[in-house]
Parts: sequence; structure tokens; C-alpha cells
Amino acid sequence: MPAKPAKSSIQVISRMMRLIDTLAGHGTPVNLKQLALETQLHPSTAHRILGVMVENRLVDRIEPGTYRLGIRLLELGNLVKSRISIRQEALPFMQNLQQQLGETVHLSLRHDDEMVYIERIAGNSSMMRVVQIIGARAPLHITAVGKLFLAEDGAEKAALYAKRTGLPKYTGNTFTDAALLAQELERVREQGYAVDNEEAEKGVSCIGAGIHNDEGRLVAGLSVSAPSDRLNRAWAAQVRQTAERISRAIGLKKP
Repeated sequence: MPAKPAKSSIQVISRMMRLIDTLAGHGTPVNLKQLALETQLHPSTAHRILGVMVENRLVDRIEPGTYRLGIRLLELGNLVKSRISIRQEALPFMQNLQQQLGETVHLSLRHDDEMVYIERIAGNSSMMRVVQIIGARAPLHITAVGKLFLAEDGAEKAALYAKRTGLPKYTGNTFTDAALLAQELERVREQGYAVDNEEAEKGVSCIGAGIHNDEGRLVAGLSVSAPSDRLNRAWAAQVRQTAERISRAIGLKKP
């Protein structure tokens, strides 16, 4: 049976985390006296632990007795960030949403003027005629999540998109007029989610919400699709909540 970690070792780790959290709360270097006071550690204990952290670049000693967070934490943070897979983090949340609503759930990313579907969860009883397959693409203006990205771009860039693409028509409900699309994007900004009302395909509607990274940047879209006569606009709250949970899973801090 493996030996249990010594209690003192666990205490050292706990104290080290208290020091890191305290340094993180200050925008400028902090002296030893202040650190000891805020962490409730004896100055000699804080000094000893800080010395080891300095050796390992977790903390920088700016001048005798003054400290700040070290560059090693930035390196480790960037490493964690690079290894985060939006698809992997989103999958369990998507599965839960699909079980709640019983409809098809999509995850998509933006690529230039299109949305690319990278994952979908569909129930066995789904009766939709067409379900977007993984790797499929669609223009921004005909999808709910695409509208989220256009709304995030702002009015000027959205107008350039309309001019650049010509807003091709897919159904009778597709926004093909730049002014009407601009009004729709303003609604999206106000309500915090978007709806595709049979704009990509007749008989199929969709509700989408945005997924944001640790910097608050919109990086992906979560959506639920269903036959129009079955889609409930009240689902928007659940779609938004699920998108927010995914955002937190990939690093977004709670407001």
C-alpha cells in the first residue's frame, strides 16, 4: 500500500497556493511583510516557501523582500491553453443538452465567411430531414451561430460581409437585404442568442448561443436544430446556459 503524503507536505502546498493567490490579487510587486499578513503565514515561513518558488520560476524576486508571479506560470498557462480542445470540453455538455431537449445539438467554428460544423449529437428518434454533418459548411448569414459572429463583428464589418458575399438566398426566409440583416443582428446583440427561422433550409429552425474563451472572445457556437413545428423558442435559455458552461470549461471566468 503506497504511503500517504506527509501532512507537512500538504501544508506546504496549501501555503504555496495561498501565496500564489495573494500575489495574483496584486497588480504590482508585493513585499514580504504584506504577503505574510495577507496569507497569515509567519514571515520566515513565507520567506522559505517563496525562496523555493523563486528557484522554480513560479515567483520572481524583484528586489530583496519584494515578489511577483513568475514567468513559469505564464508558460504553464499557455501550455494548458494550447491543449484545451473545445470539442472535447463541449461534448459532455452537448450530450446533456440533447438529452434535455431531445433534438439535434451542433458545435461549430467560424472559418472566414462560413461556419464549419465540428460536432453533432443527435437522438435516435430525430426525424429531421437534413442534419448538418461534421465538416459541413454554411454561410454566416443563414445560420444562428453565424449571426452571432456577425453581431460580434459590429455593424461596419457585418455590412462589409453583406457586400462581399452578396447575401445569397437559400430559402424565402434568408436575409438577402443588408439593412434587414443589420436589424436582425441588433436583435441578436440585445437578446444574447440567435435564431435561424428556416433561413438555411425550409422546415428546419435553429437556436444558437456563443462560446467564449478565457479572453472573452467568441470562438465557437452551440446550437440546437429541430423541425420548425417542434422548435420551442423557450429553449434559448437552456442553449445559452449550456454555452456559458462550456465557456467556463475552456477558461472564461464568471462575471
